[in-house]
Amino acid sequence: MIACARILLSATLVLALLAQTTAEACTRLVFHGAGGQVITARSMDWKTDVRTNLWILPRGIARTGEAGPNSVKWTAKYGSVVATGYDISTTDGVNEAGLNANLLWLVESEYPKPDQNRPGLTIAAWAQYVLDNFATVAEAVAALEKEPFIIVTDAVPGEQRLATLHLSMSDATGDSAIVEYIKGKQVIHHGRQYQVMTNSPIYDEQLALNTYWKQIGGTTFLPGTNRAADRFARASFYVNAIPKDENPNRAIASVFSVIRNVSVPYGITTPDQPNISSTRWRTVVDHARKIYFFESALTPNTFWVDLKAMDFSAETGKVKKLDLGAEQDHTYSGDATAQFKDAPPFKFLGI
Repeated sequence: MIACARILLSATLVLALLAQTTAEACTRLVFHGAGGQVITARSMDWKTDVRTNLWILPRGIARTGEAGPNSVKWTAKYGSVVATGYDISTTDGVNEAGLNANLLWLVESEYPKPDQNRPGLTIAAWAQYVLDNFATVAEAVAALEKEPFIIVTDAVPGEQRLATLHLSMSDATGDSAIVEYIKGKQVIHHGRQYQVMTNSPIYDEQLALNTYWKQIGGTTFLPGTNRAADRFARASFYVNAIPKDENPNRAIASVFSVIRNVSVPYGITTPDQPNISSTRWRTVVDHARKIYFFESALTPNTFWVDLKAMDFSAETGKVKKLDLGAEQDHTYSGDATAQFKDAPPFKFLGI
């Protein structure tokens, strides 16, 4: 009787949390494989074309937080390969040290109020700040805990609403961190156990929901909707259920299978939940081999870029762009590293 009461209470909690959950999409997961192998995957789900391109950004680039006169300033210590949003923000990427950063939607985000005594950083460059400055998650967390800037948000291009995002990081050791701003306060979850992130609700509540589904058992039943909480449960189960194959290509295949499983079918719409968004593209990072895989929903092939073959030096490295086309419909196949073209750097959206 007590066990039944506990299950009923857990189910009630789940339903209450689901009622608060919006349906904005995107999923990120970290796989811990054989022999210390680490692979990170994410999906980009958005209701319209996010106009993504891939960019090579060398070391030595001087940047500003693009938040007005009192903006944080830095010079890139590490080169990176990034996927942009609207070519005005870094939404995903990996640096030459193997640190991966991802931005996902979180409607509950509330950033600190502007403070003239503290430097600002545009939300569009939040992930790039991490990629430029740190080699590991531990380094990044140690720096971010000191709150060296205030995040300054702006309207989503073509929309009236402000960008509300949270940040995830992972590295070659398998370390992971989730950074959110809740009620104006920075909250960081740091540790290898934080393998999965989706969207709403806030991360503490996502973990509570996942605890419920662990009691059920993934081989018995898994939630199958497009809701963020359901995708979190499926990703959490599968990322730890797939085999730890010593063949890195097979491990990559398994991780791709998981991120596809939690993707939203292209073109799907849900009239009573207008924020549900189709998966536009997926990325997978092989941290050990320093390979960045990209897969568009509108092309037949997965391709990759090899960071080891790139010139990230401040002296001879150049900013380069891989044009993915409207809706990311340009087809690339296999190793696309040599197909990047010299380009002027994109400008981060700011004040």
